[in-house]
Amino acid sequence: MHSRRDFLRSMFGTATVTLPTLRSDGLDRILALRAATDGDPRTPEALAQDESFWFAIQQAFTVDRSLVNLNNGGVCPSPVVVQDAVRRALEFSNEAPVYTMWRLLEPEIEGVRQRLAREFGCDPEEMAITRNASEALENIQLGLPLEPGDEVVTTDQDYGRMLTTWDQRRRRDGIVVTSLAFENPAPSMAHLVDLFADAITPRTKVFHFCHITNLAGQIFPVREIARLAREHGIVTIVDGAHAFAHFPFTRDELECDFYGTSLHKWLLAPIGTGFLYVKRDRISQVWPLMAAPESMNDDIRKFEEIGTHPAAMHNAIAEALTFHQGIGAERKVARLRYLRDRWMRRLEGQPGIVLHTSFDPAMSGGLANVGIEGVDPGVLTAHLWSQHRIIVTPIGHPACTGIRVTPNVYTTLEEVDRFAEAMERVIRSGLPA
Repeated sequence: MHSRRDFLRSMFGTATVTLPTLRSDGLDRILALRAATDGDPRTPEALAQDESFWFAIQQAFTVDRSLVNLNNGGVCPSPVVVQDAVRRALEFSNEAPVYTMWRLLEPEIEGVRQRLAREFGCDPEEMAITRNASEALENIQLGLPLEPGDEVVTTDQDYGRMLTTWDQRRRRDGIVVTSLAFENPAPSMAHLVDLFADAITPRTKVFHFCHITNLAGQIFPVREIARLAREHGIVTIVDGAHAFAHFPFTRDELECDFYGTSLHKWLLAPIGTGFLYVKRDRISQVWPLMAAPESMNDDIRKFEEIGTHPAAMHNAIAEALTFHQGIGAERKVARLRYLRDRWMRRLEGQPGIVLHTSFDPAMSGGLANVGIEGVDPGVLTAHLWSQHRIIVTPIGHPACTGIRVTPNVYTTLEEVDRFAEAMERVIRSGLPA
């Protein structure tokens, strides 16, 4: 008797996939393609170069191909299957919201909580569903008890809103905020650990840092910094806005106390979704951003007390998870790095090019930063849009002045090559006056 896998292999083959007619949402095709390649001797890195596999995934999106969107680091488009889930739930909600949304749809958040917790590797009772990484992290930043003079150690390349939040606590509560500087790419992971080790004082209470920075894509050694913190009685808050579903990891590989992320970035979930992880024994120590009754002191759901909100958004996270898992986390990051390397290797060594992101997969993912000496990033960004319809992000930080480039799984090789070619024209001829 032939197995389902044998049937799929007979359809698609093992080395080169032949595509039948694509469905509009592409999810069934992705699952079939993955099944067809399960057991394939090729590594994720080899599969990253199989354009037939990725063509099927590209068809799952409704993106505008008249432009090249290389700013997926801010917010990513969702595949059709996720859009449809949101649409169905919104339409159902509007039949009678007090019943359909509050009584029928809202309880489904518990299933989403369980699936997210399983993917992250934590207890569901440690997982709060939020609207973004900022909301997740500000729950901790503003809710953690700190006294005047207590010190928070962060970096000057952390996300601007998070730095603003700490600055408000400095002004309001008299805490001390120390921002560490580092170069891009960092010399080594050990160097980043040493930065935090050297910054510890008797008043240090919190380490706050990115899992991967949004400016140049530097991955941090979270576990090593968390262990260092624990040895000194310091709590760790990790900003994972660009990490979750970008590259594979679990909670046990981090060992941090708090972790916040957005899901509308690399997971491709609906816009306005995220999660907050709080280590079980820390839940009662933090005041929620919006008030919750005393009975919820030990309940992770106190961080979800935000008032009326659409259940459709957080419920559709489940479809985004299925889409992500259908591709496979190892395959996904291999593709993202393949796309990154395609343009970075092409530009590497050309006159004036400065790469602020490491090629080392331990140090970076698909997010990268490149500058051209003497060229203002804002002006370059405007030129790429006006002349080539390419979207990138200008970065003005002195440690990584350049443009941030973030392709995603729907990005084609032709789009990456258009970007590299446009950059080469600027290198050769400069920007028009």
